[in-house]
Amino acid sequence: MKKLISVLLTIVLIAACFAGCAQEKKPDAVRVATLMGPTGMGMAKLMDDAANGKTEGGYEFTVASSPDQVASDVISGSVDIAAVPVNLASVLWNKTAGSVQVAAVNTLGVLYILENGDTIHSIADLAGKTLYATGQGATPEYVLNYLLAANGLDPETDLTIEYLAEHTELATKMSAGDVVLGMLPEPNVTAVLSGNPDVRIALDLTEEWDKVSDSALIQGCIIVNKQFAEEYPGAVETFLEEYRASVDFVNENPEDASVLIEAAGIVPKAAVARKALPNCNICLITGDEMKTAVRQMLDVLYSADPKSVGGALPDEDFYR
Repeated sequence: MKKLISVLLTIVLIAACFAGCAQEKKPDAVRVATLMGPTGMGMAKLMDDAANGKTEGGYEFTVASSPDQVASDVISGSVDIAAVPVNLASVLWNKTAGSVQVAAVNTLGVLYILENGDTIHSIADLAGKTLYATGQGATPEYVLNYLLAANGLDPETDLTIEYLAEHTELATKMSAGDVVLGMLPEPNVTAVLSGNPDVRIALDLTEEWDKVSDSALIQGCIIVNKQFAEEYPGAVETFLEEYRASVDFVNENPEDASVLIEAAGIVPKAAVARKALPNCNICLITGDEMKTAVRQMLDVLYSADPKSVGGALPDEDFYR
């Protein structure tokens, strides 16, 4: 009898050991990089909760001013999760030999064409005009070119497109009245409208995209370091759950969210963030819906210019 009890106790101890060993280990902190502007706005509540010890996961956040900065951190392995433009996700997949995966879509279309006047009411109306824009060599340029071509316009010959390096530079020129026609993303759109009452939104490029494409206009997504995701799948799932709650809060409570957005350094002024939020199309799309949407968007970008997605379309392993 004693021997039987001893055997049973040994079995229980072994089972307990295996159960303990099977529990996933947790990282000391999940290193998250995001961008200023719409790509980072949905993360503001999560950042505030983390700073106040209200999250299940432990996080270290970095807010970057440019995609290049985030890309460098992803390539070096100094971040585990990042919010980036959708084409950059594919570029990084190519540059890192498949070391990143896309986990979610977090930003749909945020591009608008503004006019100091009342002559532009369709893409076709851009013929013969001079349009100032930002985002050359990135998603904004490819989206614009796609829409022009879909409406029978050649960006090389049917209009003049002048690219400026910085959103803020173009926003300043439009606010001052130095530029009549410009393409900008939110929240720069709101900044211009607040600074110059003569400027109006002439075209919502998300609406224009929906008229000519069966795919969603996607501009931002969440990527994860593949090795990190394999080692800490639970931490990634926890992040996505807490991020979803943050996105819901930001969309449903713009007044309070705008204060958190300013505090996080994502948008300089809460008032601008508050007005811009309805036009920022912040979301969190995962699973099969995410895979289909991202794949379709990358197909469009690849057709426009293979370099826009890093020279090759990602394979199925790119989608988490």
